[in-house]
Amino acid sequence: MKSDAKYICRSLAVIVSLLLISALLGKIIPRKQETVSSLGSYGNEVRAIQEKLKERGLFNSNVTGYYGEITRNAVLAFQRQQGISQTGTAGPITLKALGISIGAIPAATEANINLLARIISAEARGEPYAGQVAVGAVILNRIEHPSFPDTLSGVIYQDGAFTAIVDGQFNQPVSASAYNAARDALNGWDPTGGCIYYYNPNKTSNKFIWSRQVVTVIGAHRFCI
Repeated sequence: MKSDAKYICRSLAVIVSLLLISALLGKIIPRKQETVSSLGSYGNEVRAIQEKLKERGLFNSNVTGYYGEITRNAVLAFQRQQGISQTGTAGPITLKALGISIGAIPAATEANINLLARIISAEARGEPYAGQVAVGAVILNRIEHPSFPDTLSGVIYQDGAFTAIVDGQFNQPVSASAYNAARDALNGWDPTGGCIYYYNPNKTSNKFIWSRQVVTVIGAHRFCI
């Protein structure tokens, strides 16, 4: 009986150890998730889907970024045209057929933190902390949007994207708060709710940026889609 009890205890210990290791690995090595937009989805990817479908004459409503029945029906029509499995959801195959390439948010490595912090410090100097994180979030949101480059460096160094690159502010010393803001943005905090533009109304008269829909205002910046 004692040997049986010892065997059971050892077995339970092994099982518990394996479960703990599995849980730990799940945190260290995140699972790769494929992009899928479906009913109820909302964001930049859905906006891109609607814009592409509108170009093809399949989506005859306003581009809102919300995946409702109208968007689903348009996706179904597109899938029928292309001979794609008619699911009504926009997965990787449908996105590729639409010509939508979605980048992935980079990991919070030291190099990425340093690069993002530098542009945050230059673009959001003097802004409240949430406003600094928001600028970082906009840059990361652009990586996932098909209208922009799909890498962090590509977005930051895109021609004409940020005046701080041109006027030398990008090369100024980086504030400590900008490093923290970069970490928070890379770890998923987005005070803008998915915006891809921002501007200071006191510093620009650009007609395009003024035409964008304002989602929120943080400090001196208006954040838009």
